[in-house]
Amino acid sequence: MKIVDLTHTIEAGMPVFPGTEGPILLPANSVERDGFAEKKLTFYSHTGTHMDAPAHMLKGAKTLDAYAAADFYGPALLADFSQQSLAYIELEHLRPYEERLSQAHFLILRTGWSQYWGMDAYFSDFPALSPEAAAYVAALGMRGVGIDAISIDRMQDQHFPVHHILFEAGLFMIENLANLEQVGLEFTLACFPMKIKDADGAPARAVAIID
Repeated sequence: MKIVDLTHTIEAGMPVFPGTEGPILLPANSVERDGFAEKKLTFYSHTGTHMDAPAHMLKGAKTLDAYAAADFYGPALLADFSQQSLAYIELEHLRPYEERLSQAHFLILRTGWSQYWGMDAYFSDFPALSPEAAAYVAALGMRGVGIDAISIDRMQDQHFPVHHILFEAGLFMIENLANLEQVGLEFTLACFPMKIKDADGAPARAVAIID
């Protein structure tokens, strides 16, 4: 069995969604002074590799802490578009995965954009699901969709149509995944968010388990 870490490290100066503040990690106690080390952490709920709950954009919708822990674990399918120049991942691009998608709990989209982590290029021009493709995925009865980019929507789509389509179907999202080049077509995903009361989102530790 092989375990691949799909998670970016939370640290000062890391990329965050434009308009939000980066994380602050301050030393609160030290071994020299207090006999133990502890940090004070300040960050937005959608920092780093994180999960979005439907409550992120739908009033009164499900929060992350309302999901069972088992909902964050299961078979995943990787759809790799990293070698294609696409604005949108259309329904036709998902058709080759149709049979395998019916068996998966999670669809993971590899755009290749994690290679730009820490660069200005990370925030633009990555492909995202089209609304039609999102509606198709939403109808499959899956648990969630993940992507190795800052958002499941393109940055210019300011009304976040893909978020809304997937949230309305009860799916959650995983954004800012890393190291997808190290996994194959099918694997087991374990992605457990911090358990925060009424969480609209939360940082998560995501791993691929490969038999």
